[in-house]
Amino acid sequence: MKVFILDDDQNIIRILEQILTDKKLGNVVGTCNNSRKSIEHIKSLMPDIVIVDLLMPQMDGISLIEKVKEFSPEIKFIMISQVTSKDMISKAYEKGVNFYINKPINAVEVLNVLAEVINYMETEKRLKLIKNIIKINEDDIGKQKTVEDSVKCILKNIGIVGNTSTEEIVGIIEYMIENYNESKKLSVKDICLKFSSTPKTLEQKIRRIGIVGLENLAYLGIEDNLNDKFVEYSNTLYNFKDIKIEMDYIRGITDERGKVSVRKFLDGIIYYIKK
Repeated sequence: MKVFILDDDQNIIRILEQILTDKKLGNVVGTCNNSRKSIEHIKSLMPDIVIVDLLMPQMDGISLIEKVKEFSPEIKFIMISQVTSKDMISKAYEKGVNFYINKPINAVEVLNVLAEVINYMETEKRLKLIKNIIKINEDDIGKQKTVEDSVKCILKNIGIVGNTSTEEIVGIIEYMIENYNESKKLSVKDICLKFSSTPKTLEQKIRRIGIVGLENLAYLGIEDNLNDKFVEYSNTLYNFKDIKIEMDYIRGITDERGKVSVRKFLDGIIYYIKK
C-alpha cells in the first residue's frame, strides 16, 4: 500500500514513517508539512492511503480531504489529531475520513488502524472484482443451450471464472442429469469414481471451487445482504449458516470458516439447470 503522510509537525511525520517502515505495513511514497503544497504531491503520487493532521495552519485536514476527493475519491484517509470534539470528529467522518488516530501517537493504535484500513481496502477490491464478474443479465441462464453453458453461467454468478476444474464439474453435472434417479442414490465419492481413479482428489477440487463461491457470496452479503445473487445462491448452493459463519470470519468475529457440502453444491447447480 502506498502511504502519504501530512502533518505540520515534522516529528510526527518521522514517528509515523518509522512505524510504517519497521512493521512493513506500507510504502511511504511521500511526506509533507504544508497542507496546501501537499495537494499537488498527492495528485502526482496517487497514494492508496493519506495520513493527515486535522488542524494545520495553511489548510485544515477536512478541507484538504474535500479537495483531494474531487480528483481521487478512491484514496482512503486516516486522520490524526488531539481534538476530542465529537462534532468535529463526526464532521471529519462525513467528509470522507475512514479512520481516526488520537495524538499523542501510539504505535499500537497506528498498527491496528492501518491493519483495519488495509483489510477494508482488500475487501473493497475483492467486492469490485466479484461484481465485475457477475454482471450478467438476469435471464442469461434461461438463454443457455447446453449444460456446459448453464454450469459456467451459474459459476460466474458466484464469481468463479476460468477455473481449470470447471470442465470436470460440467461432466459430473451432465452425468447426474442424464442418470438423475440413479445418481440420487450414489454418494459424491461414487459419482467422482466414474470420472477419476482418485475420486477423493476430484471431490476436493469441487469443494475448493465451492469454497471460492462461498467466500464471494459472504463478501457480497457483508456489503448488502439483500443483494440478488447473495439471497438466491446462499440457500441453494450452500447452507446459509455456513455463509453466515464465513461472513463472521471475514469481519474478524470468529476463527471458524464456513463449510461446503459438495453434494448440496452439485444438487443446487442441477436445480437451476432443470428449472
